[in-house]
Amino acid sequence: MTHNLLLQNAHVYLGAGRFAESLLAVDGVIRAVGTNAAVAAAAPADCEVIDAEGRTAVPGFNDSHCHLLMLGHTLRDIQLHGTTGIADLKNRIRAYLVERQPAAGTVIHGMGWNQDYFEDEHRLPCAADLDEAAPGVPLILERACGHILVASTAAMEMAGITDETEALPGGAIDRDENGRATGIFRENAAAQVTHILPAADRNADREALLAAFAHAAECGVTSVHTMDVRGDNWRDVLSLYAEVLEENPCVRVNHQCCFMEKAGLEDFLRAGNRTGTVAGHPMNKVGPLKLFVDGSLGARTALLRAPYADDPSTSGIGTIEPDALADLVGTAVKGGMQATIHAIGDGAIERVLNAYEPFCQNGENPMRLGIVHVQITDRPLLERMASMGVLAHIQPIFLHYDMHVVTDRVGEALASTSYAFKTMLNLGIPTSLGTDSPVEDINAIDNLYCAVNRRDLKGDAEGQPDGFYASEKLTVEEAVDCYTAGSAHASFEENTKGRLLPGYAADLVLLSDDIFTRDPLKMRDIRVDRTIVNGRTVFVRK
Repeated sequence: MTHNLLLQNAHVYLGAGRFAESLLAVDGVIRAVGTNAAVAAAAPADCEVIDAEGRTAVPGFNDSHCHLLMLGHTLRDIQLHGTTGIADLKNRIRAYLVERQPAAGTVIHGMGWNQDYFEDEHRLPCAADLDEAAPGVPLILERACGHILVASTAAMEMAGITDETEALPGGAIDRDENGRATGIFRENAAAQVTHILPAADRNADREALLAAFAHAAECGVTSVHTMDVRGDNWRDVLSLYAEVLEENPCVRVNHQCCFMEKAGLEDFLRAGNRTGTVAGHPMNKVGPLKLFVDGSLGARTALLRAPYADDPSTSGIGTIEPDALADLVGTAVKGGMQATIHAIGDGAIERVLNAYEPFCQNGENPMRLGIVHVQITDRPLLERMASMGVLAHIQPIFLHYDMHVVTDRVGEALASTSYAFKTMLNLGIPTSLGTDSPVEDINAIDNLYCAVNRRDLKGDAEGQPDGFYASEKLTVEEAVDCYTAGSAHASFEENTKGRLLPGYAADLVLLSDDIFTRDPLKMRDIRVDRTIVNGRTVFVRK
């Protein structure tokens, strides 16, 4: 069924300093932009007409790294983002159990706590805390970064964890001074307890995904690069997305597919999957191989080249050995599959570049191999990345938390060259924006705020009056372009989406105010008023 759209009286963003009044979309594709009169004259008679009333229209935001299905589930779990302390954590557990009344023995999940925000006790929560809040209840509560979790005693018992249990390679199980497991599991060791979480239920997954789609639309996100495929769940995940997109085609999806074992990746490739393969619905595509090389800065599991400044006993955790990493990357590339790898610490980034080097010669990177996060860097490391043409998939929203800990973690010199967004652009590194939701909210405006202002969401910049290392600020135009055209480039779609130009997909957002002229420090007051995908409205603010 065809659908035509005529947008009038708008401030349509075409590129830095260029705007139009009107936009025409025919059957989901932009056919004309220009003045109200000229575009209206070219419009078919059956157009839906939207009067933008002067609102600014930008391309739909394209989140270059998130976990959309996980986001949907976390909307239904114990809500732990913003937890202010151990006491608050306990109260949230109690309130959830009173409200939901889960059946005895049900494993309860939550995500979002961050001990660095705790006001009462500046420490990690432990099993004893969870046991006090909910005796005998199996609880698994993940830190906001997703690289540490705390499990209750009941959960550990259900998982078969004892004080003698050894951590899996690339992981750690914390113990107290008496050698007893405290309930804290880091990196790969998390799998030793998360396997007790309820098995995937198709109906629950479907409802979670619909909730995530709705939230993304409300935030102006029209495309995602989502990592929900993990090993042998790929058939279920790809078919689930195809099914839900058939019902509600409101977001374009590229799947970042995690295969940390070669056999699983080879099976995936043998089944005919490649980057760009359509998986059951035209808006549902296979993207890159996704791997993890280290953990997170907040958890001190990001892999550094030197010991942590605030804990010289560790340099972080490498979650995959260099030879295995190189083998997986080679298998993917030879099979026609792009690779995108989680690397936060400078040691991890170096490992990834070493693995990519055979496929990035003379500045050419034909498979658009990329790095997700790219946080702890120095100039030579970024120059090497630029010389290889490796893509950067960054999350400016991470500054909200990380600016308050990075100097303690890595020292002032390295902190000053990290989160180097402007340097990346100046060096010519292809850059895209995402949120890693649900690690942070998928809210695009908050993400842009951090990119442009280099401040946390309360306006603080760690005592730096112009912003946290203000020379690394992006302009609004740069940030929007990275969030739209940059993310489209990451999935080989830069000629079909990410711009409001003829021939591009009619995916766009109407904002409540002009993001390009409003005081950047007041950017968070801007709201998404309407989200349009394929020429059809998928969200209108009431």
